[in-house]
Amino acid sequence: MAKQPMLKFVSVERDMPEKRGAETRKDDFHEIYAEFADAKAREQASRCSQCGVPYCQSHCPLHNNIPDWLRMTATGRLEEAYELSQSTNTFPEICGRICPQDRLCEGNCVIEQSGHGTVTIGSVEKYITDTAWEKGWVKPPSPTAERKESVGIIGAGPGGLAAADRLRRAGVQVTVYDRYDRAGGLMTYGIPGFKLEKDIVMRRVEQLEQGGVTFKMNCAVGEDISFADIRKAHDAVIIATGVYKSRDLQGPGAGAKGIVKAIDYLTASNRLNFGDEVPEIKDGTLYAEGKKVVVIGGGDTAMDCVRTAIRQGAESVKCLYRRDRANMPGSQRETANAEEEGVIFEWLSAPKGFAGDSVTGVMVQKMRLGPPDVTGRQSPEVIEGADYVEEADLVIKALGFEPEDLPTLWDQPELAVTRWGTVKAQYGSGETEMDGVYAVGDIVRGASLVVWAIKDGRDCADAILAKMNSAAAIAAE
Repeated sequence: MAKQPMLKFVSVERDMPEKRGAETRKDDFHEIYAEFADAKAREQASRCSQCGVPYCQSHCPLHNNIPDWLRMTATGRLEEAYELSQSTNTFPEICGRICPQDRLCEGNCVIEQSGHGTVTIGSVEKYITDTAWEKGWVKPPSPTAERKESVGIIGAGPGGLAAADRLRRAGVQVTVYDRYDRAGGLMTYGIPGFKLEKDIVMRRVEQLEQGGVTFKMNCAVGEDISFADIRKAHDAVIIATGVYKSRDLQGPGAGAKGIVKAIDYLTASNRLNFGDEVPEIKDGTLYAEGKKVVVIGGGDTAMDCVRTAIRQGAESVKCLYRRDRANMPGSQRETANAEEEGVIFEWLSAPKGFAGDSVTGVMVQKMRLGPPDVTGRQSPEVIEGADYVEEADLVIKALGFEPEDLPTLWDQPELAVTRWGTVKAQYGSGETEMDGVYAVGDIVRGASLVVWAIKDGRDCADAILAKMNSAAAIAAE
């Protein structure tokens, strides 16, 4: 009788890939987790309980067929595991690295709920696709037939690239327009290398280029080319710009020198690691070496900033967040990594103002949690008389992102937006109120996760293909 290859969670403990020690890893920007060896990947995949109702799959935005590719990994069918993983996720090796699995698939694993420790889904996903790249199983888009229709995609982030991949595989002519010099969006310039090394993103971009996707970089819509001209050049247009406008701070001294935006700080650091000349690094404006750094915010961007500042040699790094640890929006795993590296978290603390023309300190007011707000989270309330000043030479604002005013920037007043400034688009298809114009990712959802952008890009591409096929069928009658 064949030995049961799965359900080994009762005898095999949960085990993550080896993590480099804090003292070693904080000196560079390389990823902190090692790769699973084949035997370890099989072992950890075999812990899956093969649920009849797989909550890991239902809580994954892409509904990845996780139980099946775990079983394939456990039984040595790795190429099949990759094919199944790739069938629902355009960039599984990226999601395996940066998805907050503790809030999605792993956080809803049935054996986690029963006290056995979740299956290490993200690490196995990363292992499967990294192995697929090594073995040459990952192929560029290669359509069986070319189509005459073309689609223009504005934005080379995860949503735009996922749509480009899906459309190109169907033979559609695809052109991607982006304001930056490298594709990838926040995956390239927003997320630090210790979470996602940049060669992982660049090889996907190169693969799309090899498959026939045209990239027009350093191309700002509304400046270098008009939105109207893009519409004229293509049968359909996808808006996938993301949200890049930083939320601002209020209070006395908020405009002082030394108070910078998270996106500017992270972009400068990533450019430096690409080998670019970055004047703001050279003059110290966006560099933390020798400085007392205070980061304001509690999301994943704030975690990226504090951990970058540690690696740049800051004298001290503190993170102010107005709620407590249990209510912070960022990944608990990333918070723990930051603490290991020397970051100090000041919970229930919010900025009231700033001291110094060139900032010397943050005026902090202490908070307590009051009744829940409309979202169900407890609202922070000021504790009177508990203010203090936190010394700082560099303050980084990581308060989240908002959409830019696209109707004005692009001279398209008919582009309908919500009261939050996000583009109005149909759920599932991404269709906007403008004929032939679609929108996906953060510009529709507001600041969200890479995995949601990938889903939106794929769904939108499928909707465009369905419309093109329907039009072709009518024309053929």
